[in-house]
Amino acid sequence: MQLLTLLALASAVQAHYRFSKLVINGVQEASEWTSIRMTKNYQSNGGVTSVSSADMRCYQASPGKATATVAAGSVLGFAANAAVTHFGPVQFYMARVPDGADINTWEPAGDVWFKVGSISAVPPLGSTEATWPAYNKKIVEVTIPAAVPSGKYLVRVESIALHQAQAAGGAQMYLSCAQVEVTGGGNGTPGPLVAFPGAYSPNDPGLIWSYYPVPTTYTAPGPAVWQG
Repeated sequence: MQLLTLLALASAVQAHYRFSKLVINGVQEASEWTSIRMTKNYQSNGGVTSVSSADMRCYQASPGKATATVAAGSVLGFAANAAVTHFGPVQFYMARVPDGADINTWEPAGDVWFKVGSISAVPPLGSTEATWPAYNKKIVEVTIPAAVPSGKYLVRVESIALHQAQAAGGAQMYLSCAQVEVTGGGNGTPGPLVAFPGAYSPNDPGLIWSYYPVPTTYTAPGPAVWQG
């Protein structure tokens, strides 16, 4: 019985994932939690299930350690320790670190986040890779907008798992925050700005999934992507 329980727990952990390495200019960081703040699921791989929790910001367990440099307009990747094994959208947000603040300890509370990318559903809808382009991928990518002003930012990746989201509260959010310094930026004004928690409601249609009848449309939660 004990062996079966351990095997079941191991299987559950393997089915989950964490985003723990950045991919910069095609090169993946050698160690976990280098430019990404260590998350509370560093052992369990579990997701955040309450959109009202402060864990929706960065899910972090400890302060940051390092800051990566990335040019505006370039592609930034987040590598998971295992494939993204649950279907659903993957979204990306950024928050500007205030001048003079320590990027390692800055808490991104309040209306500071703007969306810069969303890998969402492609019709016809279903629960397979044909609908969800990020499903079963190990690296997900976002383009840093060319118009984003230079400076230090947190870049937040968020995989919304819908496999148990038949009712409100069933979605699981796998997320983490990278610390980056954007160079060569523009003079855009990012927005709209939202807060975590606050940007999502448990009853948002994008956080609920029906296997039958299968939805005919799907819109990921949160604001529109800032185009720059």
